Amino acid sequence: MAGSIKDKVAIVGAGCVKFGDNFERSYTDMATEAGLLAMKDAGIESDRIEAAWLGTYLPNNGLGKAGSSISDPLHLYGIPITRVENYCATGTDAFRNAAIAVASGMYDVVLVLGCEKMKDRAARGIPRVEHPSIGKGTSAPALFALAANRYMKEFGMTRETLAKVAVKNHYNGARNKLAHMQKEVTEDQVLSAPMISYPFGLFDCCPTTDGAAALILCKAEIAKQFRDDPVLVKGVGLAAYSHKPYYDPTFDYLGFLSTQKAASMAYEMAGVKDPAKEIDLAEVHDCFTWTEITNYEDLGFCKKGEGRHLIEEGRTALTGDIPVNPSGGLKSFGHPIGASGVRMLYEVTTQLRGQGGERQVKDARLGLAHNVGGPGAVSCVSVLGRAD
Repeated sequence: MAGSIKDKVAIVGAGCVKFGDNFERSYTDMATEAGLLAMKDAGIESDRIEAAWLGTYLPNNGLGKAGSSISDPLHLYGIPITRVENYCATGTDAFRNAAIAVASGMYDVVLVLGCEKMKDRAARGIPRVEHPSIGKGTSAPALFALAANRYMKEFGMTRETLAKVAVKNHYNGARNKLAHMQKEVTEDQVLSAPMISYPFGLFDCCPTTDGAAALILCKAEIAKQFRDDPVLVKGVGLAAYSHKPYYDPTFDYLGFLSTQKAASMAYEMAGVKDPAKEIDLAEVHDCFTWTEITNYEDLGFCKKGEGRHLIEEGRTALTGDIPVNPSGGLKSFGHPIGASGVRMLYEVTTQLRGQGGERQVKDARLGLAHNVGGPGAVSCVSVLGRAD
């Protein structure tokens, strides 16, 4: 690796709106609230921000199409604002670009904001524009179900194991006032829910949601001007492969190379040698229950094929040795694409500050946020750590 941004950038402000069916709130309403909450958290006004990055995957009615979408609501005039779109890694890649810009010395204080409106639009959820034959069946549940079925055949995993992921994440989400679904579910409820795409029933899939989150980043050497408990960026990684891996005859459907590569980049930069022992908590991409399990393996928390044991033995629960998705994950928050990654970094930041409340992970010092999209076409991994 040619360069590193380890310990050069700090997070000093974090804000997040209530995720959900926000029919009564516009894109601008959510972006404004998230941005102002982050600025208030950092103790700054908008005139202190020197540049901003906006993550939005699905522009609607012009909003979210360009960086100027947040100029008016947040009074960010005359500064560079860049819109980022990179599949489901949109929010985390916006953060990665902002962190690299601060580490380069170009800016002292910047804003990262992820916002997405997915409910009240002409095509709800993720619209698909594909060839009428080639694109047949390539919905997100169908694509991830292909991989999940292959994984189940290879490693003997059952739907009962998948259900335990939904039960865990809904338990966490029921204790998070910002989550879309604040509701516990039982394993029987998950297994008896209507089938979406085998092996995924309704509770194996994250909901369609609106949301926004924001972070204030600054040079690490000035972080104490804003807070006594800044969180440092330890490592970042981003990797892209084919966006149609199912046409690659060597694709084995047992995991995602993009996550493995992005994680190796972030770990090398952060100096993480054994993620299973060193990472105290992780927010990982659980768009479907199986995705969380394969992410355990792709992120190096266990060997390939052993992810089922982590959830079955309770090791990824809040009280486990490596808590995963203490926020409630995408299962409870939904997946407003541009907002998700920033929201996950918000959760890691508040956990490292010790502000997790009922969901606080004990002695959290090093945390990870991860997105995968495509499916598997692109992944982004960030490692954050306490400054003390």
